[in-house]
Amino acid sequence: MLQQIRVNNYAIIDEAELELGGGLTVLTGETGAGKSILIDALGLVLGDRADASAVRQDASRAEITAFFDLGDRDDVRRWLEDREMDADGECVLRRVISREGRSRGFINGCPVPMQTLRTLGEMMVEIHGQHEHQHLTRRATQRALLDGFGGYIGEAAAVRDAAAEVKRLEDALDSLRAARADRDSRLDLLRYQVSELEGLGLGDGEAEALELEHKRLANTGRLAEGADLALTQIYDDESGAAQQRLARSSDTLTQLAEVDPALEPLGKLLEEAEIQVSEAADGLRRYLADLDMDPARLEFVGNRLAEISQLARKHQVDAAALPERLEVLRTELAELQDDEVTLRDREQALAAAGKRYGEAAAVLTRLRRAAAERLSEGVTATMRQLGMPGGRFEAHVDAEEPPRVSAGGVDRIEFLVTANPGQPAAALSKVASGGELSRISLAIQVVATADSALPCLVFDEVDSGVGGGVAEIVGRRLRELGDGRQVLCVTHLPQVASQSHHHLRVSKLASAKTTRTTLAALNEDEKVEELARMLGGVKITATTRRHAREMIEQARNRA
Repeated sequence: MLQQIRVNNYAIIDEAELELGGGLTVLTGETGAGKSILIDALGLVLGDRADASAVRQDASRAEITAFFDLGDRDDVRRWLEDREMDADGECVLRRVISREGRSRGFINGCPVPMQTLRTLGEMMVEIHGQHEHQHLTRRATQRALLDGFGGYIGEAAAVRDAAAEVKRLEDALDSLRAARADRDSRLDLLRYQVSELEGLGLGDGEAEALELEHKRLANTGRLAEGADLALTQIYDDESGAAQQRLARSSDTLTQLAEVDPALEPLGKLLEEAEIQVSEAADGLRRYLADLDMDPARLEFVGNRLAEISQLARKHQVDAAALPERLEVLRTELAELQDDEVTLRDREQALAAAGKRYGEAAAVLTRLRRAAAERLSEGVTATMRQLGMPGGRFEAHVDAEEPPRVSAGGVDRIEFLVTANPGQPAAALSKVASGGELSRISLAIQVVATADSALPCLVFDEVDSGVGGGVAEIVGRRLRELGDGRQVLCVTHLPQVASQSHHHLRVSKLASAKTTRTTLAALNEDEKVEELARMLGGVKITATTRRHAREMIEQARNRA
């Protein structure tokens, strides 16, 4: 459940904090006060697209934060735990948009891409906008709405996965068939390249070892000179080698330690240093004895490295990657040499994947048809309640022609409607006027969300275009939804607002320099005043107030 949303420096809102509870909460206020702006802000924190225009004019950035109580949403808990973002039953989403248009998203303090924020948002909140009916005529929207109503998430995912597997195998088969078109020339090239790399016989790590050896051989004189100088200075210099000086100093301190014992540990340190210098001198002698100034070996290593470097440039890889490149070429060569078998295997695999897709799609089709029947009945009944007594809604699920593999299945889904008795049902865009389409859209939304698993539903002025008794029915249906979950509704209709469990008023305060939006939770008397304002004209009378109070009491008694 959405517990709180904080908005800072977004559009005309400098600072707003909205506390929310369960049930139906309505937001009312004068036109332009910022009601829908709050819903837009919620959409942004759930991952909607944003730009610099979202930032308040006198601010450097906008910030929106939403706090959720996960309750029994174990699916969301697991989702967060899998990504190491869990926070003991709470979820905090934050969105920051800079004046330059940069946007950042956070989940429980962890920075995330917008797609991740959007994915989690879709698991928490469902927003129905005031212009949603404009998209309702689109086939993709109709399919998504039917699938959401049906709730067959696993079966739809199985179809998507099966379609992806078919696409992968089709691409692999196309690649193999394309390779067969120039098979002979490709075979000749592969044989030559494999032979060339096999002739090189480069072992793992050999290129790096040769580089080190070449570096040492090319600097043998310098190494010998430096090692000999070091040996002389620490051991062989008769005029005062380090080993001799350390030995004398150690003897001196050992003798003096008989006078002052404090010098004894220092003498031992010098003695140990003299031993280490002697060991270093022995090591330098062995190094000089083993240092091989071999011009022939230097030439061999140089030629070998040049050959390796030439092939590495030819294959456009690092020298160390040549053995791996050889294995890739051998695999491709083997496939081409035996491509008849490979082609047959891939064709069989594709046929099997196509069969699995067909079976999964058939299951999805059956579920869609059952869901379409339920949706048709529910929307038809709701349309008649919303002032369309002869209205009829039909969700059709037919086979695509020609059939094709698609992540959405093989079905052609279309919503048909008739607003008047005796007329045949036709496509929404062809038979519904603007007002009718608005009411049909509302009917579909109310029915489709009734079984939604989402704990928070948001309706932004979806009741536009209705009034009177129809508006009261809309309010009742929204309150029924609020009895089992959290519903947030922006409305201009007192018939809807009177049905609320909680009422928030949005106000706009303007001065000579700035405009800002404020929020206030209304008590019983304030709710009456707000409803009276929505009902009345310029002057609110006692009669208007009595009417408002009566509407609230009727809604409460009916519940």
